[in-house]
Amino acid sequence: MAYNTLIVAQENHVGTITLNRPDQFNTFTSEMARELNQALVELDNHQEVRVVVIKGSGKAFCAGIDVSEFPGKSLQQYREWTGLMTRMNHVMAYMKKPVIASAHGFAVANGAGLIAAADLAVVTESIQIGTTAINVGLFCMGPAVPLSRLLGRKRCLEMLFTGDMIDGRKAEEWGLVNQAVPDDGLEEATASLAAKLTKKSPLAIQMGKRAFYGMSDMEFGKGLDYSDELFAALCVTEDAHEGVDAFLKKRTPEWKEK
Repeated sequence: MAYNTLIVAQENHVGTITLNRPDQFNTFTSEMARELNQALVELDNHQEVRVVVIKGSGKAFCAGIDVSEFPGKSLQQYREWTGLMTRMNHVMAYMKKPVIASAHGFAVANGAGLIAAADLAVVTESIQIGTTAINVGLFCMGPAVPLSRLLGRKRCLEMLFTGDMIDGRKAEEWGLVNQAVPDDGLEEATASLAAKLTKKSPLAIQMGKRAFYGMSDMEFGKGLDYSDELFAALCVTEDAHEGVDAFLKKRTPEWKEK
């Protein structure tokens, strides 16, 4: 599929989505929201892709939602519009394959939410991350959902209430991102993490991701039962037996994704 607001590529089992509205700091329009959701699904269904990376072109990862689309909507139109802007959270959670956010510059409002919703995140030390809608009389309610799953309540509400920015090191300290790296090391660090994941059993990662998100909101006992069932299903796959056999024989496994 051809995209107007994204660059989508695939190499060495890694699918890359680049948000490509650099002159507007990769702010979300309705078109970009639709295209991002479509690209995520496309790469999730791509047989050769095992990991998906999302990054931004130009000076920013993503500076939120394009406010030129804000005025003049009815209540129902705002419901549809905001639902479109947060649909990526649903898509990434239901995808089989892991998603890494690779962010630099600025990640604010919906951009901060995108980092939080991705499975993993690597950022530059100098990045500025914030839930800034409060500064214009709004509130980052959509981004608050994935943020609240990562941060303690007081840290999360501090970000949401104040709209203050945090840098990459603080984001790593708070548990919002996995790694904060020097600005010139972002591409290398992201590629290294993605390559590490491509070498693991694709089937184990996919079933493991399904189990993780499936059990997250369940009552404790039900979560254990659900995870046990999926683990049993994984145990009868060819790749599970291949992985154990390779470990015992000290050789490199050959994944068949079956």
